Amino acid sequence: MLIPATRYRDPEAMLAWLASVLGLEEHAVYRSDDGKISHAEMKVGEGIMMFGPPNDGPFDACMADPAEIGGRETTTIYAVITDVAARYDRAVAGGARVILPLEGQFYGGSSFTAADPEGHFWTFGDFDPRTGHA
Repeated sequence: MLIPATRYRDPEAMLAWLASVLGLEEHAVYRSDDGKISHAEMKVGEGIMMFGPPNDGPFDACMADPAEIGGRETTTIYAVITDVAARYDRAVAGGARVILPLEGQFYGGSSFTAADPEGHFWTFGDFDPRTGHA
């Protein structure tokens, strides 16, 4: 199983935004003694993604925040879902910045890509590369 992970400068705000705008579901949230998020896990489709705040650890030294590299991203999360059009409408209504609009793909299915408020890209599609079908 592949589980993507990232860092967010404001993990509390991102936990709420990812749930309300992109429709992710909270799976687990671990907080420090002062109540701040130290690690969070959210479900999307059949997968889980993890995030936490930057903490100057060895993993953080290898990562770049999109704001540090001109708003670009080095990878994107691709979530296989069945409700692509509804998820797109929800993201647009919630103010997500659309990078690639909802459209059919030459390999099958449809997808869209949106950026979250901290600049990380999220692609949602109904094409499942495990089966080769939408």
